[in-house]
Formats: sequence, C-alpha cells, structure tokens
Amino acid sequence: MKTVKKSILLLTIALFISGFGFAQGSLKIGYINSNKLMSTMPEADSAQAQVKAYAAGLQKQMQSMAQEYQSKVRSYQSNVGTMSDLIRQTKEKEISDLQQRIQAFQASADQDVQKKQQELFKPIIDKVKTAIDAVGKENGYSYILDVSQGVVLYYANGDDVTPLVKKKLHLK
Repeated sequence: MKTVKKSILLLTIALFISGFGFAQGSLKIGYINSNKLMSTMPEADSAQAQVKAYAAGLQKQMQSMAQEYQSKVRSYQSNVGTMSDLIRQTKEKEISDLQQRIQAFQASADQDVQKKQQELFKPIIDKVKTAIDAVGKENGYSYILDVSQGVVLYYANGDDVTPLVKKKLHLK
C-alpha cells in the first residue's frame, strides 16, 4: 500500500513538474556536486584546519582530565584499605564528581566543535550558494540540484553546472 502511495505521489510530482515546464516554455535542470566543489575551495581547507585545531585543544583538555581521573582512581585503590569510612566516602565522591565533569565536558566539547564548524563554514556555504544562484539566473536554469546529498537518483538530462560555479568562484 505504501509503495502504491509513493508511486502515485512521484507520478503526481513528475506530472506537475513537466506541466510546469510546458507552461513556462522549457524546463532547464542542472546539477552540482557540492561536496566536490567544496573540496576545491581553499577557504574550506583553512576552515577545516581551524576546526581540527580547535578540536585538538579540547581533546588535550579532555586528556588532562582523564589523567587526573586515573590518578585519583589509582590513589584510591592503593589506599582504600587504610582509609576511614569518612575519607573513603569523600574520595569516592571526588572520583564520581570528576567522572560527571568529564562526561559533561565531552558533551559540551562535541557541541562546541559542531558550532565552530558551522560558524567557520557558513560564509563559505553562503558564497557557494550565491554563486549557484547567479549561475542559475545567468544561464536560465529552472532548477539546480545537489547530487551529493543523495536525493537525485537520475540526472542524465541535466547539465553539470559545477564548472560554471567554479568559474564564478574563480576556482580551477
């Protein structure tokens, strides 16, 4: 049943697009592989290097915290037999608190790296989007699809606009 509904939906969309194309004159479709395009941009390499450096700094801090944790655990394990109940409970609480701080730091660090990546790549993505929009308008495209996102299953009748966008961005 779901397959039938999907087929009907796809057929309806195809008919709509083809009807739209006839109503507008001609439907011109182009495609681009944004992943390949981004890999040729020097700004993307620089941004990726900055993200890696930022992540490495956070990783260094995480390693320092892990070493502190391991040191406290080793100290606790070697001295647990000679500790009073109060000292043992205090040491266990310290270790537990440190473990929680490490987990919170890890979660925060992951979010910070993602935020940093988005912050650094946003201007690059905006630049590419502007170039794609300009190529689309200048060359009369109705649609430009991104094949790197895995949405387009067939695009043989489209035009690869990657060279035009590269030219707009002054890339080789």
